[in-house]
Order: sequence, then structure tokens, then C-alpha cells
Amino acid sequence: MTGIQNSFSKGFRDGVPIGLGYLSVAFAFGMAAMADGLPLWAAVGISMTNVTSAGQVAGLSLIVTGAPLFEMALTQFIINLRYSLMSLSLSQKLSKGVRLLDRFLIAFCNTDEVFAVAMGNEGELGRRYLYGLICAPYLGWVLGTLVGAAASSLLPAAVRSALGIAIYGMFIAIIVPPSRKNRAVLGVVLFSIALSCLFAYVPVLNSVSSGFVIIICAVAASLFGALLFPLKEEVDG
Repeated sequence: MTGIQNSFSKGFRDGVPIGLGYLSVAFAFGMAAMADGLPLWAAVGISMTNVTSAGQVAGLSLIVTGAPLFEMALTQFIINLRYSLMSLSLSQKLSKGVRLLDRFLIAFCNTDEVFAVAMGNEGELGRRYLYGLICAPYLGWVLGTLVGAAASSLLPAAVRSALGIAIYGMFIAIIVPPSRKNRAVLGVVLFSIALSCLFAYVPVLNSVSSGFVIIICAVAASLFGALLFPLKEEVDG
């Protein structure tokens, strides 16, 4: 029978590759935040209290445009809803020694990559392992933002402007490989692009605020994928 994985050092080692990957993404976010006029402390503060790349990028555009707090909250809710499902799934692997406060802290840094690594372990997971697992990703995310924001103030305006789109290039790099392999993913991506273009160029629709555009596109693309490309359920026996 598989025992409980509860080694902080083992968790930290498992989280180091995630943290290194977050450095580059957070670096791009830090530069984008500075390019949009946020002070360094605000950019770092956002990363310290959020740890969500897509949510922070969407939130940044809403902050810059002065969107209402309700719109910002609803946008973050839609974008980050998947973390609730991942946390519920991960909670089934936690040992009895993981307290309620531990669950809140672990859920705070339960990103896609942390979830994948944690679920890849056999047996139950203890709090020391999970704290070790989230430590390096959190540090990588915050330090990457700090370095990116600090470096932005030292670079020429032309270089800052060019590097400001780096985070969008990262998102493109994420969706292109699976789109080439899976027609369902490709269909959802193309539908999302078409819908976004409608809101960008069609009169009346182009007056909708960016936050609600994100919400509408995310929900509509999810429904589109669910209806046209449903997953077949496996039947045991």
C-alpha cells in the first residue's frame, strides 16, 4: 500500500522546474505592467496576491482602462473558475493531517502545473510536501515579476514596448501545439478568435468593455467546445 508523501525537500525539488518556468512568464508580466504605467510595487503586489498569469494579464488591462470593480471581479471569477475544480480534486488526495488553514494556503498557489505534479504522485499527500511544492513556483512568480518590472525601468522605450508583447507570445505558444494535434482544441481556438474579432471591429459590439468581452468569449467558447466536441464517457465493464 502506498504511504503518505510528506517531505518538504521532495516537494521543493518537484516545484523547482515549475518555478524556473514561471520566472520568464512573470518577467514578461512585470514588464507589461510597467509599460502600462503601474508602479513597481503594484506589479509585484499583484503577483504576490494572485499567482495567475491569465487572470493577471486580463486584470491589468481592466486596471489600465479603469473598469468597474464588479466587472473586474466577474472577469477573474470566470478566468480562474478552473482552480476551484482543481482544488476540489486535489483535496481528495490530502492526508488527514492537512488542516483547514493549510488547505486555504495550498489552494492559493494551486496552479495548473502544481496541480499536475501533485496529482502525479501516488498515495496521499501531506502538508509539508505540498508547502514545499508551492514554495518554488511562488518565489519564481514573484521574483520574475520584480526583475521584469525593475529591468523595464532601465531599458529604452523601444525595447520596453517590444518586450511588452512577450506575455502574449507566451499564450500563443501555449495554444498552438495542442491546436495542431487536436481538432477540438483548434475549433475552439478559431471560434474564440472569430468572436474576439467581432467584438473588436463590428459597430456596437466594439463598444463593449474589455472585461465583458473576455467573459462572453470564454463562456461562449466553452459552450461551443462542449456542444460540438463532447468527451465520450468510459463505461466500466
